[in-house]
Amino acid sequence: MISNKINKLHFLLMTVLLLCAFGKASAESQSQNYTVQPGDVLHVAVWKEEDLTLDVLVRPDGHFSFPLAGDINANGKNAQQITVELAKKIKKYIPDPVITVSVVQILGNKIFVIGKVNNPGEFIMSHDIDVMQAMSMAGGASTFAGLNKIKILRRDNKGKQVAIPFKYADVEAGRNLEQNILLQPGDVVVVP
Repeated sequence: MISNKINKLHFLLMTVLLLCAFGKASAESQSQNYTVQPGDVLHVAVWKEEDLTLDVLVRPDGHFSFPLAGDINANGKNAQQITVELAKKIKKYIPDPVITVSVVQILGNKIFVIGKVNNPGEFIMSHDIDVMQAMSMAGGASTFAGLNKIKILRRDNKGKQVAIPFKYADVEAGRNLEQNILLQPGDVVVVP
């Protein structure tokens, strides 16, 4: 009987360890794939250089300034790519620098929900969010909302704005689910 309890406890412990390892690997994978946005805050640390350990804000142009490195373009790059660029620039002054870049605040990764919803506003995306999830974050639609006339406003690479139609009733009924797209930073969901 004691052996049976030990086996169950061992199984439970192994399961917890595997789940923790999977969660850590998943979080690391997401952080490696996350692209920095304007408004994000990065923590940059250069090993054995206390004066070169600080938090930096990514400006609206996607750049930030860092001592000895000058202007760094972070727009659309992940933390590892930024680390490589910083190391190249700092190498002139510090031989073989060991640099760590981490995203500490994702303040630039925002979407907006406006119109006839119960809680309109801007929302930080800490993970992938689709249109239905954004509607939920905004407290759902208000009573007289035009649910089949929802538009997602998005800017393309050239800055031109496009309107993507969304019919709530179709998605609610399980039809045309492809229109429940993943939102991108800066998208605006308009509920008339």
